Amino acid sequence: MSARLLFVHAHPDDETLTCGIAMAHHVAAGDEVHVLTCTLGEEGEVIPDELRHLEGHPDDLLGPYRHGELAEAMSRIGARFRILGADPASGVLSIYRDSGMAGSPAAARPEAFARADLDDAAARVAAVIREIRPDVLVTYDPLGGYRHPDHIQTHRVVRAALAHLAADPATASEVPAGVYQILTPQSWAEQDRAWLREGEWAAYGLVVPEVDDPYPPSVVPDWHVTHVLEDPAARATVNEALRAHRTQVIVVTEDVHALSNRIAARTSAREGFGRVHPLTWSPWHPDQEAGRAPQRGLLP
Repeated sequence: MSARLLFVHAHPDDETLTCGIAMAHHVAAGDEVHVLTCTLGEEGEVIPDELRHLEGHPDDLLGPYRHGELAEAMSRIGARFRILGADPASGVLSIYRDSGMAGSPAAARPEAFARADLDDAAARVAAVIREIRPDVLVTYDPLGGYRHPDHIQTHRVVRAALAHLAADPATASEVPAGVYQILTPQSWAEQDRAWLREGEWAAYGLVVPEVDDPYPPSVVPDWHVTHVLEDPAARATVNEALRAHRTQVIVVTEDVHALSNRIAARTSAREGFGRVHPLTWSPWHPDQEAGRAPQRGLLP
């Protein structure tokens, strides 16, 4: 019997950059993969010159364009997707807007996702969970991976949705059996950075992080990572999906990609996750530090 997985993300491209291997792997295994995206990423920085006019357009032309990129990326992976609060029948693609990076003027807009009413947004996510009834739910850690306001809000909204479901005896059984946050083992991050520093990525106009540059909060001591998914065969699919997000991602080689900051990132064939209790968000295995090896795969 196939499993159902739900990945909840803030903007188009987040899903492929952080969970593309997991999604492609489970699709290939015959599982049903769903992506719920909370905004259209209207504040994204556009990379291709011929599409630069979309960036910052007063009519938010970038949002619908990135919706199309997401649709194509998910088609290439084989996942189903939806935008939180969208009503395609009436032409509403999204009700929440990209809040931009911390301190951005976009965060002051009334429709910014970071300003969304928590209960209302959580009720919408809970409705999606009830409809899909996933066995597995994946989203960001409490700091949103790298402290983006929309990523942090996505985490908060997912947790509130799970709490709403658990509080009602009629829906408590619909809380997914496996809830995970996206994490990277520090040893992997160090290996990838060392590998990057051996390449000649400046020839592609890219910058390679220094050895002692700080890592984002989602890079954690290895023992925090309870589950890993490694699938070299899935990487080609992930690269095709990344190429669909062409306003945001440069696919340099099969091994390397970059965002608009042109910082080289390794396109690995492995992803890490930490299983948590859906209500407390505490580690599922309290003895993980004592040396429990991470499990393979995401199915509980």
